[in-house]
Amino acid sequence: MTPPLARSFAQRFRTCLLAGVFATGLLGSARLTQPSMLRAQAPSTPLTTWAVTIVLPPKVVAGQPATFAALGVDGRLASGVIVEVGGQKVTTDRTGRGHFTAPALGSYLLAKTPGGASAALVDSAPPARGSQSIALAPVISLHDWFSICGAGLSGDADENRVKINDHPTLVLAASPDCIVVFPGPKVAPGAATISVVAPGLQASAAAAIVSLEFEPPNPALLPGKQGILAVRVQGSQEGLRLIVENETPGVLRFMKGDAQEVVTGGGSQNLAGIKVQAITSGGFSFHARLVPAPDVDAARRYLEAAAGLAPEDLRDDIKGFARRLAHHPRDFEKVARALNEIRTTTMAGDFRTLLDAASDAL
Repeated sequence: MTPPLARSFAQRFRTCLLAGVFATGLLGSARLTQPSMLRAQAPSTPLTTWAVTIVLPPKVVAGQPATFAALGVDGRLASGVIVEVGGQKVTTDRTGRGHFTAPALGSYLLAKTPGGASAALVDSAPPARGSQSIALAPVISLHDWFSICGAGLSGDADENRVKINDHPTLVLAASPDCIVVFPGPKVAPGAATISVVAPGLQASAAAAIVSLEFEPPNPALLPGKQGILAVRVQGSQEGLRLIVENETPGVLRFMKGDAQEVVTGGGSQNLAGIKVQAITSGGFSFHARLVPAPDVDAARRYLEAAAGLAPEDLRDDIKGFARRLAHHPRDFEKVARALNEIRTTTMAGDFRTLLDAASDAL
């Protein structure tokens, strides 16, 4: 099972309510720009790097080389960003990536800038070579990055060559355990073969590439009226679990909460509906992402690490969560709910970063 990423972008959708009615054209966009823009660029400016998303491989190997990527608020790879990663200060190169050596000791590492933070687990040794196989999620979003894990990968991102249906993709982050890639500009929704060629690995696997699209309520809404917002899956007829989040609840309200988990119905009309209410005229935005399979072991390891940084009044709770996942892994949903209550009242910092990583794994 491929560990989920500590933090990821999902496809964002924006439209507006004009004069009390929905605009007839639905505009879709992604904050993580299309892969054609994920390449060497002009130097980033303070306006685009005040908040940074750091993309790490989900696992690194102690004492071994690895690569991370930094993205600005515009979703572009950001060059010239100074990141403290594993106790080292690394400046991203013209491709928006940085090379570092994973710490020889410890079970995790943190990557931090003034505008963002991320975490990864540290394995004591790389996976044993021999099996020419890779592990990845069975369903992948066209507008999101995803991880591929397997023995024989390289910590130098450029030494791992990945194709989706023979179309090259960009490797954002890498370690001997796992790499993180983003679909290329020519990749389309549907069945896909993903192939990897690395110094010690040559393998392929099948997956479904999907695109998540929104359709406005029909008939159009006036402020105060309710309707159904449809989320449609293109590229798969399988029912999928999605999380849909409302970023502008003052304009358009989700009736069952601003972050909802929904399941699409499958089939040729593979969609799910969200009950909404128009509040006022104005622009609104929301986004959707696939719900990854839980990685209980990764969550446990992050919680064990977080316990060492926890305030005294929370330390026993965090240790208890880790023990519960170790002995009762099917209780992960209960742990996730309790953990989320703590996260919402925890200030930014190393402890919060580890809590976020554990939560994302669940």
